[in-house]
Amino acid sequence: MGKRTIIPFGPQHPVLPEPVHLDLVLEDEVVVEAIPSIGFIHRGLEKLVEKKEYTEMVYVIERICGICSFGHGWGYCASVEGAMDIQVPERAEYLRTIWHELSRLHSHLLWLGLLADAFAFDSLFMHCWRVRESILDIFEKTTGGRVIFSVCKVGGLRKDIDNETLKEIVDILKGLKKEIKELTDVFINDTSVKNRLCGVGVLSKEDAIDLSATGPVARGSGLIQDLRLNGPGVYDKLNFEPIVETEGDCYARCKVRIGEVFQSIDLIEEAVSQIPDGPIDVPVKGNVKGEFAVRLEQPRGEAFYYAKGADSKFLERMRVRTPTNMNIPALVKMLQGCDLADVPILILTIDPCISCTER
Repeated sequence: MGKRTIIPFGPQHPVLPEPVHLDLVLEDEVVVEAIPSIGFIHRGLEKLVEKKEYTEMVYVIERICGICSFGHGWGYCASVEGAMDIQVPERAEYLRTIWHELSRLHSHLLWLGLLADAFAFDSLFMHCWRVRESILDIFEKTTGGRVIFSVCKVGGLRKDIDNETLKEIVDILKGLKKEIKELTDVFINDTSVKNRLCGVGVLSKEDAIDLSATGPVARGSGLIQDLRLNGPGVYDKLNFEPIVETEGDCYARCKVRIGEVFQSIDLIEEAVSQIPDGPIDVPVKGNVKGEFAVRLEQPRGEAFYYAKGADSKFLERMRVRTPTNMNIPALVKMLQGCDLADVPILILTIDPCISCTER
């Protein structure tokens, strides 16, 4: 039996940009237990519903996370709209779906770059982020922002995208497909990359179910779980099927995200071909009296939004649960038995957002 030692990992570490802290119990160089500790950047956003009007709160919710900002705004607005029994126009639902899939592209390309950086493939990292810039340029052209967009509002959207611009977006994405294919082929086929990912951090399907894993983490372990099948948006009108792998290791989670990159491009193209003309919002008056919950498939997995009205311009209660909350138990399981050198990559494969976790 090797000598047991406990080493701290985080909250500030050269290969871990997110402020999560882990106490790693090691036998020699093998992790036998990982004890997570969060709470370093708690911001108390949910308390702010008592001081911010429900129409203003969307600006706060967007800032839960920069990468998932549009999805957070959409989830919050959908929960308030449900509580007020507001029907959003069909064109607004299509545009929300298009922007959400652009957010998924933005998030997954960023993640692929970070993964390449984690195993010191710097040129691959830079190329992933170079392609990602084209997605941010689309956001800047259509919303005015590159990180925080502020286009979602209770009742619909603040901005429209004209049909000509929508066609331009499709042309840009079609042009990016070849470059993305060249990049992702490296992740799929390069021997040095596969040596770092294959067989590392295996999460079985049974463990994924028991630990309530979500998003690409769950789908990489064989779970057909994706809220785009029955959540907000117009996915029921699009040709959508979840991307699923069965191996449950880091390589499988990487393949799921790569598959979703190409799938998002196809979904955007299909949505643009179907989008109807019409208004993008409806007038919203009165106070929030009811309560409503919404589940939304963010790039990292299932997010949960709950709003309860106080029969005033403020909410009585607002709750957000983000995907990283659900995937930390799965991460702890994956870390057991791995080599110390694989810890940064394993943490990265759940695509952690501690800003999301500590609201």
